Amino acid sequence: MVTDLAEPIESMEQLAVVWRAMVLDRDAGADVRDLPGIAVRWADCRFAFWNCVTLTDVGADAELLERRLRQAADIMRAKRHPGFLWLFEDLLDDGARSALGAAAGRAGLEYAFPGTGMAGDLLPVPEPVHPDLTFVRVTTDEQLRAYADLNSRAYGFPLEDGRDGLGGSRLWKEEVYAYLGMRNDVPVTCAGTVEADGRLFVVLVATDPEWQRRGYGEAVTRKALYEGARSTGLTRATLHATAAGAPVYPRIGFRPNSPVHFYGLKG
Repeated sequence: MVTDLAEPIESMEQLAVVWRAMVLDRDAGADVRDLPGIAVRWADCRFAFWNCVTLTDVGADAELLERRLRQAADIMRAKRHPGFLWLFEDLLDDGARSALGAAAGRAGLEYAFPGTGMAGDLLPVPEPVHPDLTFVRVTTDEQLRAYADLNSRAYGFPLEDGRDGLGGSRLWKEEVYAYLGMRNDVPVTCAGTVEADGRLFVVLVATDPEWQRRGYGEAVTRKALYEGARSTGLTRATLHATAAGAPVYPRIGFRPNSPVHFYGLKG
């Protein structure tokens, strides 16, 4: 187990802060609760990323982990739409980490995919240039739909799921520094940053699967960071990377802190 928990705690707290804003923007009546050891951020919409619970205990042992996983699974079962438990591995003690897989199974949870918490004092970054792309800030419903559709394609969701999560959002058009990367006037990549407790948080980076591995995701992420830092003056940024994005972000200046495990309910 890591000895310095400051960054894993920061990573978990950034999720709780940003997702509070995101799900309340989606639905003012969303389930946003801070329970003992569990943060609930659940819009109960079709976009699964907006349906989130995370464990918030620091140094949880195996017994406490078992209890929290059962509580989290019970919360998830009470919802209409599926979502994810986000679990920050480095907040567990060694015994809990060893017991995690079996404990999750007993709670009725199954592993979905891996992630990595990252952070860095890296701002400002230079304004990016990519020979294939022009960058457009999302300010209209049409642009926001394109942003949602890129995420749905990249993460394998039906298009309507992403649209249900982002469609009509005031927050995304006014407060998130959300950018589309356009190739010949066609949106092929996107990234956003949003101010969160003195940091810029990178959110919903995606590239159309037909246009991946061309540096588009890195370029549009740099654009969102550049514009967010220019507007806010912030110098620190955080994010949660998927396996596809994890190799990209260190090139910008992010450093990994805690592995993140995503769990869903067993089918």
